[in-house]
Formats: sequence, C-alpha cells, structure tokens
Amino acid sequence: GSARCAAAPEARWRRRPEDLAGFAPLQRELLRQALAAVRVGGVVGYATCSPHLAETRAVVEDVLKGRGGPAAEAEWIDARPLMPGVPALGDGPDVQLWPHLHGTDAMYLALLRRTA
Repeated sequence: GSARCAAAPEARWRRRPEDLAGFAPLQRELLRQALAAVRVGGVVGYATCSPHLAETRAVVEDVLKGRGGPAAEAEWIDARPLMPGVPALGDGPDVQLWPHLHGTDAMYLALLRRTA
C-alpha cells in the first residue's frame, strides 16, 4: 500500500499522485489470484496499508463485480468481529484503521470467502 509513512516517512516524498494509479491493477490481480488459489469455502484476507479507497474497498468491489477482469465468485465476510474492543471500525464488512483513531498505520482488511 501507499501509506507506510509511519514506518518509512521518507516514502511520502518519493511517491507522486500518479503512482497510485499503478497500485490498484496489481492489487486487483493479486486478490483475483488468491481467490482462484483457495478452495471453495476458503477465506482470503486482503490487507493493505493505505487510506486510499482506490487501494482498499474499491479493489475488493472491483474484483467482486468483475471490473478490470473476471468477477470473483466470493462473498464479503464481516471482519469487525475479529477485532473485539477496537473502537470506530466503521459500518463493515471491511475494516479501516486510522493513525489518529487507532494509533496504527492506515491499515485496511477485507475478508472474502470463495463461493464457487
């Protein structure tokens, strides 16, 4: 992801806005390949250190809806129950952590179960 600035603060000075456009296609393909590799009923976790919708929820939505490639036969699983006691996880089913709320990098998690 693009947001590992807490661990590597110099990264923000090496990245340009147009760099972001190159991340999402790779992330979509990695997620598609992971879902193809897991058995039916298996679960894939898609995680990235990013606050950008283009690298987080949009990647998952694109893969599920077949944007930029074949649609994945998978369902979204609510990830919030896996983080009891963590406040402000949002509406789900995915989770976005924020530096100012959670004391972490901007981290994202979506869980997908292969259905066919």
